[in-house]
Amino acid sequence: MLKVIIAAAGLSLLAGARGEIASAGFNPAVKPADDFYHFVNGGWLRDTPIPPEYSQWGTSNELRQANLESLHLLVERASAQGNDASPIEQKVGDFYASGMDEAATVDAGSLPLAFEFERITALETPADVLGEIGHLHTLGVSAGLEFGSAVDARDTSREIAEVRQGGLGLPEREYYFRDDEKSRTLRNQYVAHIDHMFLILGDTDQNARAGAAAVMRLETVLARGSLTSAGLRDPYASYHKVSLADAAALVPGLDWPTYFAKAGAPAFTSFNLAHPDYFRALAAALAQTPVADWKSYLRWHVIHAFAPYLTDDLVNEDFHFYGEALAGTKRIPPRWLRVVTTVDAAIGEALGQLYVADYFPPESKARMRKLVGDVRAAVRDRLGTLEWMDETTRTRALAKLDALTVKIGYPDTWSDYDTLTIDRGPYVLNVLKSNAFGVRRDLRRIGQPVDKAAWQLTPATLSAAYDPARNELVLPAAILQPPLFDPKADDAVNYGAIGVIVARELTRAFDDPGRHYDENGNLEDWWTPASAARFRQRAAGIVSQFDAYLVYPDLPVNGELTESENIADLGGVKLAYAALEQALAGQPRTAIGGLTPEQRFFVSYASALKTKYRTQALRQLVATDPHSPSLFRCNGPLSNLEEFAAAFSVPPGAPMRRAPAERVVIW
Repeated sequence: MLKVIIAAAGLSLLAGARGEIASAGFNPAVKPADDFYHFVNGGWLRDTPIPPEYSQWGTSNELRQANLESLHLLVERASAQGNDASPIEQKVGDFYASGMDEAATVDAGSLPLAFEFERITALETPADVLGEIGHLHTLGVSAGLEFGSAVDARDTSREIAEVRQGGLGLPEREYYFRDDEKSRTLRNQYVAHIDHMFLILGDTDQNARAGAAAVMRLETVLARGSLTSAGLRDPYASYHKVSLADAAALVPGLDWPTYFAKAGAPAFTSFNLAHPDYFRALAAALAQTPVADWKSYLRWHVIHAFAPYLTDDLVNEDFHFYGEALAGTKRIPPRWLRVVTTVDAAIGEALGQLYVADYFPPESKARMRKLVGDVRAAVRDRLGTLEWMDETTRTRALAKLDALTVKIGYPDTWSDYDTLTIDRGPYVLNVLKSNAFGVRRDLRRIGQPVDKAAWQLTPATLSAAYDPARNELVLPAAILQPPLFDPKADDAVNYGAIGVIVARELTRAFDDPGRHYDENGNLEDWWTPASAARFRQRAAGIVSQFDAYLVYPDLPVNGELTESENIADLGGVKLAYAALEQALAGQPRTAIGGLTPEQRFFVSYASALKTKYRTQALRQLVATDPHSPSLFRCNGPLSNLEEFAAAFSVPPGAPMRRAPAERVVIW
């Protein structure tokens, strides 16, 4: 029967609907009960190559590519407006034109950064080094540490200054310490890359080699003082509000007032010293490391930050390590794509105004409001019956759901770019100016009330995010596009794709780590010990389940690192399915392409996850990404769900139907 169904669905699963599932990518030779991910995506995985300029390719990449092409049309149009351009079009168009002017970029070379290199050359003392770190932060260069405004985790009505660990050139701390052959090779490639960058800047062979070695030594010291990726998941480990006097006592050797002044911060009396152990390591490094080594480190981080916007030799060397060696990408993306991405990152709400006007119609926002309402109702129903929540915890959870806000598409009030000057001069100077503009805007928030209307993502960002400090879910316009969402598409497809994304992000408000933030976003554990114990018992099952999955024979999934996202995936599918059932209540269950709405929901979920990876990229993902690889994000949650088993008549004992004693039930 199932083979007949798929044969009938082979040409078009959703005839006449945009955003349909590409059912031609099915592999009917694989049984849904054995491996649902390859059943839905096996044909696509077999027939689809990874484009050479990408380290992985899948639904999110296809959507990103389509989104970039839409943005490309907008920036090209804006750049051609000339004197007829609006102020927003002028900034967008001139930024893009400067990035596309290869001749001007070649003529400028690295000269726009000469002043910054001269400042570094003149450093003489550790105090000078700390001051220069502060100055570089005004330009968006995250050397030594990260600094900015943040919502005060204990008083989320106000913004607070915050310093965090940072300043590494490799993705995260463990890259500096793993002792396997691949990691040692990558570290050697990193040092060689720094050496090559210094040579391009004009250093002698000896100086470039010595400088690269100094950078690696210093970053290793900083990495040793850093929290691991798993450690950063604990919100309490990253909150230590202190006065300036307290900070001086906690971390002797760091002149905080001088640093903050050099970084352009407003006056304040307390701040979040997020990672005290890291700053002790930084203070020791400032005292014990020769200033000459710090000069090499700072020069490296300046060129690392701005190489993508300079001459081809720097651009290509930057790609050679970060694209090829680190991620396995075979070819650098075309210039227009890199420039469009930069414009969106630099002045996202300016470009976003143009994007929304052309690509996000009112009916999309209306349909999404309905979908979000259905998912929210399903979350409310399930909160009322969760077995691991006692009544005290349940009451707090429902209050948090009532207080949660959802932002859809774009801001009600756009950011003001009037004081930012963008022209068709050197590309890197536009990047510098926009960085400095963004830093100043961010630092002005310190000590101010939190702006509840402000967006943390741009409208063209392909992401959805739950912010626990603001207790809000943000759904930018870009992610609300086919194949994840279409206002004209079948409910089952929309709920299986964007509906799952909405539901999984909402679960973040109520699980671990959502338990650590109350309905106002304040850092408070609102679970009772009894609820916490019952949840941890269930969560241990998800860790064990994913620990048992092998990516390669020598590479298991890290169940601890991916725990939170795996729990969110499991809850997202279950709750979005419940929302679909509510939306279909009282309606005929129409089959399309031989598939019931329930089957189309799960096919949509699996299709949205389809991804091919290059080996290096997949190894990097497993080491650093809290999301599991797509195969396991699909089959892992579904194997726990009786709803999936019922939809596809999965028999007991099949790989896609875990035994009751092994089944993980959290939502």
